[in-house]
Amino acid sequence: MREKIINDMKVAMKNKDKETLAVIRMVKGAMQLEELNLKRELSDDEVIGIISKQIKIRKESIIEFEKAKRNDLIEKNNQEIEILNHYMPEQLSENEINQKIESAISEINAISMKDMGKVMSVLTPILKGRADMAEVSKKIQEKLNH
Repeated sequence: MREKIINDMKVAMKNKDKETLAVIRMVKGAMQLEELNLKRELSDDEVIGIISKQIKIRKESIIEFEKAKRNDLIEKNNQEIEILNHYMPEQLSENEINQKIESAISEINAISMKDMGKVMSVLTPILKGRADMAEVSKKIQEKLNH
């Protein structure tokens, strides 16, 4: 994953693709900062976590920009999300996510909100990077509240 990001950065430089280059540099910077903190090279899963966090930040920014009617910034953030999504694993469909949630709930016999943490601990390794975990959490809450 790390090599792919560095190679893509070189390609973006050669092609003078400023938008892609800026996004890749930001990811690379976040990776380097995390590596300094951990004092080791990041795993692919950790890199995906960083990219996922960057996507989440942009989605939150879009909500604020919509309130301010800043279409230019909404468009810019959407383009950055599109670039970042190239590095993410294939996202699961709504149906696949629901099946995984049902499976986890039945696996641990979850019956109430008290079991929310157990369900999330089963699902997080499976879905992280492949689904919006905030949405997964909402779906679990809905199922456990019924």
